[in-house]
Amino acid sequence: MQVLEKPETASEAMGEVRTEAILTNAIDEGMVRRGQMRPEQVRTYRADALIDTGAVKTVLPVHVVQRLGLAIVGERIAEYADGRKDAVGLTEPVKIEIGGRATSEEALVLGDEVIIGQTVLETIDMLVDCANRRLIPNPAHPDQPVVKIKQAHSETAKET
Repeated sequence: MQVLEKPETASEAMGEVRTEAILTNAIDEGMVRRGQMRPEQVRTYRADALIDTGAVKTVLPVHVVQRLGLAIVGERIAEYADGRKDAVGLTEPVKIEIGGRATSEEALVLGDEVIIGQTVLETIDMLVDCANRRLIPNPAHPDQPVVKIKQAHSETAKET
């Protein structure tokens, strides 16, 4: 089982959990698969990301969105911990890789640091080890992520 140690930072005294995340423009990767772009042109960004289990979505600051060349494709209302609400930009898909596990999702555009929320953690099947302030693979699935789904009920499933 691979365990990701958080980097030594000044935030240790605050009990934050941080980890390295490799962010990639998912549209660029699709263009490479289709032969429309060379692999070396794919835009990536290596971040010291804050893990925030109170956040639902990934949050990217404007400078990271610009560096990745992500377009703003919509808008969402973000609610802060203090109850304030703001309309913020929503990016096209960004690939997020942590500890060799990856997923893609749209991100909210705000703030000044990369924040990884619940949807990424659930999809890549990683847990926060609060006692040691680190991110770890789910011990029940140490070798690869497992995504839980409710069994689909369809006519095909009933016939089988």
